[in-house]
Amino acid sequence: MKHPYILVLILVLATSCQFFDTEKISTETFYEEEVKAIDWKDIDQYPVFKPCESTTEKESQKSCFERTLSAHLLQSFTKHDIHAWNDVSDTVQLSFSINKTGKIQITSLKIDSVIQKEFPLLRQWIYEGIDTLQPMEPAHKRGVPVQTEFTLPIIITTESL
Repeated sequence: MKHPYILVLILVLATSCQFFDTEKISTETFYEEEVKAIDWKDIDQYPVFKPCESTTEKESQKSCFERTLSAHLLQSFTKHDIHAWNDVSDTVQLSFSINKTGKIQITSLKIDSVIQKEFPLLRQWIYEGIDTLQPMEPAHKRGVPVQTEFTLPIIITTESL
């Protein structure tokens, strides 16, 4: 045989086609696998207020979000002349959602009867504080705006003077 390389080349080409076969999956199968892999209880980016826009790390975004929200509510409470007749130490549970456009809405507000009696306008003050929040960028999951829900404990403590 004069050209043994040609024979080897023909054998390699004839048998190598099986190595180029790829498994084809349907788009539905791919979509179902991706949906199963996504952790739907976690978000990629927290809602962002204006002061937090430069923050990119997820934990820093969360901290900035919580600080900004708490500071705004505290500021809205201090506008009112608040006095208590008795010592109070309790927690109010504020649950709220932020929709895909960044609009915040209170979903539930649990106020103990003792706090309600001591501060009858507290519910109104909380709603007022939430309504006066500046618009924010909503949370994102894989680059898509998503609705999120949060619960914020508000600790109410008074002291005797």
